[in-house]
Amino acid sequence: MGQTTTTSDYNLGEVCRHAIQNSFIADALAMPVHWYYRTSDIHQAFPDGVNQFYPAPEQHPSSIMSLHSKQQGGRQHSSQQTNTEKKVVGDVILKGKAQFWNQSNMHYHHGMQAGENTLNAHSVLWLLQAINAAGNKYDEASFLTRYIANMTADVPVHPDTYAESYHRGFFANWLKGRPSNQCSAVTHDTPSIGGLVRVGPLVLFMLNAGHNLVECKSEAALHLKLTHPDAKLTQVCFQYIDLIFECFHAEDISERIQRLEQHLKQVAGQHFKHKPVAQWSDNQVVGGLFSTACYITDSWPAVLYLASKYPNDTLKALQVNAELGGDNVHRGSVLALLLTLVNRGSLNDLFVQLSLSQ
Repeated sequence: MGQTTTTSDYNLGEVCRHAIQNSFIADALAMPVHWYYRTSDIHQAFPDGVNQFYPAPEQHPSSIMSLHSKQQGGRQHSSQQTNTEKKVVGDVILKGKAQFWNQSNMHYHHGMQAGENTLNAHSVLWLLQAINAAGNKYDEASFLTRYIANMTADVPVHPDTYAESYHRGFFANWLKGRPSNQCSAVTHDTPSIGGLVRVGPLVLFMLNAGHNLVECKSEAALHLKLTHPDAKLTQVCFQYIDLIFECFHAEDISERIQRLEQHLKQVAGQHFKHKPVAQWSDNQVVGGLFSTACYITDSWPAVLYLASKYPNDTLKALQVNAELGGDNVHRGSVLALLLTLVNRGSLNDLFVQLSLSQ
């Protein structure tokens, strides 16, 4: 990927470091079956399960990448672009990748190899690098400078082929000359679980540096607004930070598991009042009660369910999450970070297999 910096280079506590590393593992593990919306397709492609890192398959049975706009966030429209207009995808970001968007059943992460991370995971790495470059503190301008430089680089600094709506919307506004801290765009999928992928690592950095809960929420909300301006997502972001804070400070694992269960009850308690989490099958909940899509109204309770079901086994939870499909990459990143705070476990043997750790 052209980067030599690893998460272990940053001034993070051991638990925080493992939590972030495990979020990268979750991303790479789910990448091959990202946005598969039929679990039967996952089982057909990976009959032994998603139990290790795999490359992206040549074909994606649920892909609608060809319908997505290369000019802005959301879907494309016939009247959207002229032949002379500069394309966001191809001319500004994802240079050399635009041709893959025009093909049916093209995998969103076309060409990515086993153990490689998606674009959103790389944005976490850029956030950490920006913190490091700014003297071990979060600085909005430093992050935006690095984000824009890496996204618009002529020589790719990440292996991905796809960019979510928020990236495309951001750079559509950036092309119009807006200040970088005012480039966020609103689309139908702005309130999505992907918006929380950088929030967790940012909050862990701040907690490890001694910041209090109010400071963490304030900074995280401003960071979220740079790319995901949505009131509902901000509410869930605060719930996520509350849970991170509680699990970070609770010394006993039983207390941390209890915190997880309390949050699940607050969000979706009506479903588990008479039938405990352990009695539900995973696809009854994720893909049944709650959609596997990115929308935060379903993805957040899905994360809390999986965390409550597998609090002592991060790897098992991440494999289950991957095989449930949908937006399993971003759901998995959030899930991995939470579970690591709960069980304090490391998956270092897997982390060293990731390309970004080399």
